[in-house]
Amino acid sequence: METLDGETPHGDWEELVGVALLGTERRQGSPEALLDAAAVQTVRRRAGLRPAEAGPRPEPAPRDPRPAPPEAARRRLAQLLAGRSGAAGGGGRRGTAPDLTELLPQWLAAAGRYGYRAPAALVPALLDAARARTDLRPQALALAGVRGLWLARLNPDWRFALRGGSGGGGELPEVTDAAGVERLWQEGLFAERVALLGAVRAHEAAGATRLLATTWATERAEDRLMFLDSLRVGLSEGDEPFLEAALGDRSRNVRATAAELLSALPGSALAGRMAERALACVGPEGVTPPAECDAGMLRDGVVKRPPAGRGERAWWLGQLVEAAPLSCWPERFGGLGPAEIVARPVAEGWAEELHAAWCRAAVRQRDPGWSQALLGSASAPAAAGPGTASIAERAKLLSILPEGERARWVAEFVRAHGLSEAFQLLGVCGVPWAGVLGRAVVDALDAARAAGSYPWSFSGVMGLAERCLDPAEAGRLEALTAAPEDPDSAPGAAAYWSEAFQRLVATLRIRATMLSELSPPL
Repeated sequence: METLDGETPHGDWEELVGVALLGTERRQGSPEALLDAAAVQTVRRRAGLRPAEAGPRPEPAPRDPRPAPPEAARRRLAQLLAGRSGAAGGGGRRGTAPDLTELLPQWLAAAGRYGYRAPAALVPALLDAARARTDLRPQALALAGVRGLWLARLNPDWRFALRGGSGGGGELPEVTDAAGVERLWQEGLFAERVALLGAVRAHEAAGATRLLATTWATERAEDRLMFLDSLRVGLSEGDEPFLEAALGDRSRNVRATAAELLSALPGSALAGRMAERALACVGPEGVTPPAECDAGMLRDGVVKRPPAGRGERAWWLGQLVEAAPLSCWPERFGGLGPAEIVARPVAEGWAEELHAAWCRAAVRQRDPGWSQALLGSASAPAAAGPGTASIAERAKLLSILPEGERARWVAEFVRAHGLSEAFQLLGVCGVPWAGVLGRAVVDALDAARAAGSYPWSFSGVMGLAERCLDPAEAGRLEALTAAPEDPDSAPGAAAYWSEAFQRLVATLRIRATMLSELSPPL
């Protein structure tokens, strides 16, 4: 074989690289000869490499003691993870087959309720799904368990699981094993420590704050914030000393979270200080916002600088009222109840600020009485409501009510105002929807069809209906799948609605089948 200089191909590799960069026209030879020489040198270089020593084998994955789901449910999970089309549905211009990827969250939730673990062969696909969809992560990682965490340590693509996992079943020491708890708390991954903290919290609430205190000063700010946030579960007066100390934390976000948690404890010293400040500003005689944000307010979590477009004094007032115990207001207003207090006129344009702060307080303190008072009647025009016209605020207030009351209120709202503004409200209702709510939604969709609207104008609500309607409603909805010939409707609208209802019915039937497949064998 001829080289660039007509010699045997023993040239230096760096020389070949130089020739390639400068061009073969500067040296005798051809581009083909250069490539031939490079090929020979490549083989020679590779042949001269010594094989690397094999690394240590990873330890076997920990055992997950939870049961695997039944075989039919495993096949269903594989189908959902692959995103294949289901057998239900018979095609059409827009398609009548269910979107199986939207059924995956419900499968995961149901499997979690039964206490299953993920089938071993599907853990990689489950981690891929969780990587692609953050909304799946909590349930997917819980199902993947210790095997998911074990795999995540071996694949950089799944590293998110190491900070967001639940720890999984079977990996945590017994909470009564003091040495094991201490060792994992000091040496474990973040996800393992979060799971451990939750387990200790469930066993003994005070034990969680004692565990946190042992390493609190050396934790990173973002980890302190997440650990502190985990105290929302089981929050009680026993947490007050720890949270009060956290008001002096060097991180502003940690201080704000500690103040928020303390204000959710009506008997805390912080709640008392906030009540004193708020009562000095608001009463039957009117509203007088604070004139300054002093050092005490700053330590108790009041943010001094308002967002753009907000006045300072209004901003401070809202924070004080939001953090004050709702129980302090009846006495301030002469024994009136929440509904009567909220209905009182507020002079000088402070009503919106005051009511918005009461809404946030009701959500933070999870007070159903105040939430109901601030919601008022669902059939009344939004602007005439006693508390807030904001749909987002109403959704938060609804989340505090018992599920039955929540469903009835939203059903009344849908009947009175239709579906155009109901999407956020429907999203906070329990699944499957109660019968009264499901009927109200289906009736509203049928009314929209009768009015000649196109179904994609209600695609969000239709998607919620596919996920949230009781599967038992499928039979009753059969009549809506027909495409009536109505000369007054918009061209093609009836056929599109027919397809949408066929997809809804098919989805409900698949959901019913999924739930039956997940039921443990007798």
